[in-house]
Amino acid sequence: MNGQPVFRDTIFALSSGGLPSGVAVVRLSGPHVREALQLVAGKVPAARRATLLSLRDGDGGLLDEGLVLFFPAPASFSGEDCAEFQIHGGRAVVGALLRRLGEMPGLRQAEAGEFTHRAFLNGKVDLTGAEALADLIGAETEAQRRLAVENAQGGQRDLYTAWRQRLLHARAMIEAELDFADEADVPGSVSQRETENIACLRQDILAHVEGFRAAEIVWDGFRVVLVGAPNAGKSSLLNALARREVAIVTEIAGTTRDLVETSLDIDGMKIVITDTAGLRETDDVVERIGVRKAVEAAGGADLVLHLTDPADVEAGFDKGTWTAPVLSVATKCDLTAPELGSFTLAVSTVTGEGLPELTREIAQRARAVTSKTGQVIPTRLRQVHLLEATAKHIGDALNRAELELRSEHLRLAGEALGKITGASDVEELLGVIFSEFCIGK
Repeated sequence: MNGQPVFRDTIFALSSGGLPSGVAVVRLSGPHVREALQLVAGKVPAARRATLLSLRDGDGGLLDEGLVLFFPAPASFSGEDCAEFQIHGGRAVVGALLRRLGEMPGLRQAEAGEFTHRAFLNGKVDLTGAEALADLIGAETEAQRRLAVENAQGGQRDLYTAWRQRLLHARAMIEAELDFADEADVPGSVSQRETENIACLRQDILAHVEGFRAAEIVWDGFRVVLVGAPNAGKSSLLNALARREVAIVTEIAGTTRDLVETSLDIDGMKIVITDTAGLRETDDVVERIGVRKAVEAAGGADLVLHLTDPADVEAGFDKGTWTAPVLSVATKCDLTAPELGSFTLAVSTVTGEGLPELTREIAQRARAVTSKTGQVIPTRLRQVHLLEATAKHIGDALNRAELELRSEHLRLAGEALGKITGASDVEELLGVIFSEFCIGK
């Protein structure tokens, strides 16, 4: 951002987890931090050094004893004076401290994401870094954590900044040819050379956008759908994989009428497994709806597990029905020994046979389709839309023979790319982005 914003108010919030807890952290940021420290802790401690101090209310009564840290601007998370009170995590203790801070002039409770918002406005973090922090807070699996950490360390920022510099350079060279075509040090072929460069850049951007599908799977989950005839063991397998009773299991065919879904963490990956109604012809209106939903769910799956009871000679299945990869799984192998040549795997939910191999196979399939997450990839639909707009403007530039129009399209491409990191005007996006944060971050 150009210039460092100056906020008149100081914000504070509980920045640690839910109460009660062993320790609670209350964070402050703003121009009145030093005064607040003097009034509550009796002094401003040495910068970045944890100091044990007595914290007092407005009448001098003891609130608690805790560690106090002070981070003077600009060497702080938000770029402002910041402080932290690390106190005992009882609800009454934290409530008393928050009330004490709220009584002081110029101090108020922070809104969701306001600390990070100030860090962005003060140039301490770009928008991709802010989004990565939100992702890191929300990460539930190891794969999500790794992806968020990569972006929090500036992977996206560095890539998009480098691309934007390439666009700015190309535009500068084209305008130099326009303005100084008669100068000896501006060769006439410069625009042709830059045309080749931006054509390569457009291909890089389009290839980069394709990685968004991998990020979607990391965050939304690798979707595994169980299909098969009634009583093939779909619900039993779902319960066995989840290690709890997710679906109702009976010997009555057609017990499952609707989609039953659960999310699992398998080898650090989010796996969403969906149980479906048994596939068969039926006159039951409700069951027919369930069968239709099963077919639709399998159509949107990343992996279909077709379950077959080898003892059911009438169970049939057309693999050509599904566009997703299909694993043929024999169930109830504790009762009937299947001919493995007809199946990829055989499992028993009673003895546990084959379940480790099945979970390992699912994890390997999930890792294969998310292999791009080891690289820098877009992680938000907002980023994808702006990258696609950038590629479109570059394409428009390449299709223009007039240098003036080519330069204008490159300007639009640079603006779209700059909005990803916040280098261009993104004021209308800030409320949406930072509203995703929790209070105290």
